[in-house]
Amino acid sequence: MTELTETRVLLEFPVEGGNFPAAGEAASKVKKTLQKLGIDSNLTRRVSIATYEAEMNIVIHADYGKITLQVDPDGIWIRAEDRGKGIPDISQAMIEGFSTAPERVREMGFGAGMGLPNIKKCADLLEISSKLNIGTTVAMGFYYPTAKRESGQSKPN
Repeated sequence: MTELTETRVLLEFPVEGGNFPAAGEAASKVKKTLQKLGIDSNLTRRVSIATYEAEMNIVIHADYGKITLQVDPDGIWIRAEDRGKGIPDISQAMIEGFSTAPERVREMGFGAGMGLPNIKKCADLLEISSKLNIGTTVAMGFYYPTAKRESGQSKPN
């Protein structure tokens, strides 16, 4: 992600692996924060969906992690970091329907293999890094809808 100089909001939310009753709390807090800031509702929805998917991946696949929200003049940045088993093959994990979630998680209705593909659909920028038996970092960027990039794509002013 880009070097940021003027941060308006920087918040961190812990996420406990395996804590399904609390799953979604970080995404909900991100959504409420963006709503309080008056962020465009469509952008808030995209950020919330991507954050929820990243949070669920921590709950399902890691021991613990954190979600970081950064809102600044350039856009909205979400970073989901965890300590867990890692992703053996990121390109395979990006395939819709591919899942390594345990059967007990699937029986609860989670782990359908749509998390990373949904994040990719929602985010303007996506970077995933993972080390086996150490953990995974998913960094997402979301541009404000009214700004233009030099290349003609959306980017903040």
